[in-house]
Parts: sequence; C-alpha cells; structure tokens
Amino acid sequence: MRFFELLSFQHVVLYLLPAFVFLFIFGTALAYSHFNTRDSEARQKKIYGQYVEGFETRNGPFPLNLVLIIIGTIVWAFLYILIIGLLGVKI
Repeated sequence: MRFFELLSFQHVVLYLLPAFVFLFIFGTALAYSHFNTRDSEARQKKIYGQYVEGFETRNGPFPLNLVLIIIGTIVWAFLYILIIGLLGVKI
C-alpha cells in the first residue's frame, strides 16, 4: 500500500484514460474512415502519377482516425507534462 493513496489513483487514471480514448477513436474509425466531401470520390479516382512498376498515385483524403490519434497523443503528452510539472514530481 502506498503512503499517498492519491498517487495510485493518478496512475490508474493515466493508464486507463488513454486506453478508453483509444477504444473510442478506434470504434469511430471503424464507422467513418474519412471525411466525405463533395469531391472525395473524384479525388479517389483521379490518377496524379504513374510509376514504372505499375503503381499509381492518388490524392485521397487523410483518414479521420489518424487525425484523432495524432491530436490525442499530442494533447495527452502536453497534459501529462503539465500535470507532472505542476505537482512537482521528479522523474
């Protein structure tokens, strides 16, 4: 048992909160793969470049789940550094 019970609770929150957020984002990613705009279908079909081996380059939309995961990682890292700094805990 720890001397400070709040420290155990903080560690549980820091472990479980990103996991639950990731599960929510993953579920959202399964439902919607990208933002649909008026020109999404045209962008997916138009070929911008062809390579020697038969590969083709298209300008498809960036997946929504990657945007949310990248933003969530940056926000979590910033808040983690801020909370650790404000509490004065030395790593």
